[in-house]
Amino acid sequence: MKFTYIARTKIGKAETGIVEAPNSLEAKKILLARDLILLSIRPVERRGKMGFVIPFFEGIPFLDKVLFAQHLALMIKVGLPLGESIATIREQTRSRKFKKILDEIIRSINSGHSLADSLARHPQVFNTLYVNIIKVGEESGTLEENLERLSLQLEKSYQLRNKVKAAMVYPSIILISIIVLSAGIIFFVLPKIIPIFKAFDIPLPLATRVLIWFTENIQNYGLFILIGIVALVVILNLLSRVKPVKFLIHKFTLKLPIIGSMTKDINLAHFSRTLGVLLKSGVPVVSALNITQTTLGNLLYQRELEGVAEEIKRGKSISDYLKKKEKIFPSMVSRMVGVGEKTGNLEETLIYVGNFYEGELDRSTKSLSTILEPILLLIIGLVVGFIALAIITPIYEITRGLHL
Repeated sequence: MKFTYIARTKIGKAETGIVEAPNSLEAKKILLARDLILLSIRPVERRGKMGFVIPFFEGIPFLDKVLFAQHLALMIKVGLPLGESIATIREQTRSRKFKKILDEIIRSINSGHSLADSLARHPQVFNTLYVNIIKVGEESGTLEENLERLSLQLEKSYQLRNKVKAAMVYPSIILISIIVLSAGIIFFVLPKIIPIFKAFDIPLPLATRVLIWFTENIQNYGLFILIGIVALVVILNLLSRVKPVKFLIHKFTLKLPIIGSMTKDINLAHFSRTLGVLLKSGVPVVSALNITQTTLGNLLYQRELEGVAEEIKRGKSISDYLKKKEKIFPSMVSRMVGVGEKTGNLEETLIYVGNFYEGELDRSTKSLSTILEPILLLIIGLVVGFIALAIITPIYEITRGLHL
């Protein structure tokens, strides 16, 4: 395995590079044997087995953005110049697209532009949250601390995404299994059995008639059905991009059982932690609310944060507005925010609330698997049972008729 590391020599000089070892423990031993003070070590991410990527389809992995902030904070901490730090990160990244962007950032910095301005030229990679935290850090002389806060926030967002993805893996596998099983029976098993049923001219049970009707329609009109489904998906996708329609979908999602509570937990965790980190980094409250609003995935929450920002401009508090919106901001959130505002410790309180809802989401994803498992197994059982009944019953009738 290969590991990328950031270390410092005994005389205080920063050093970065790649070391090869069977595991991280052995890699640390190798570096310690070189009299290096280890600051960070991570395994180099492997690409696919083919070892290449198609540039047209290559995006910037979210993890690369996390590692950029983490490594940049460490390198600045040990005294590496900004341009040299980014050049070192560029050498370690595997994404060719990200390398090109980092080249442009290095050229921009060498031309006299700030790091925030250089990042702002690539909004498809570095969003307003990223740029503003760094901008405030540069202006206040706390770039290192702000980068650490940013990397922690990004890492939390990364973990949040992975939890949601992990919760959907099992249902996806079950759904694909049902589709593959049904397709196999419809296209390979039934075409051989249906002619036998028709040849014996026996009265078929309802389940068999339904299955034959479904199979014949799929075989005769399958292409048209597929085109219709694809067209419907495309139309729904286009409609979902229209803001009023998208807003209604997002509002409806919050009312769904299980998924609704998970969506609330995700948005509350993201809202609280992001706003807390921005305030702690020195971003003014109205700007922090506007930036947080752009990072949320649900349009209803985005609209309400616009409302909070307007209330702040009128001289009111965040908690006063949240109290009016208990359907999407539980009373615990407004009470905690109110306490934070009164004690002058709002940013820490918000981060605490964010951590709480991350824990709630963790419990929700675990309970989702527990709830879905028996339901999905029941669905598989019903599908398999229906198909088995539809096939076996006529076969039994034919066999019985032959013995008479």
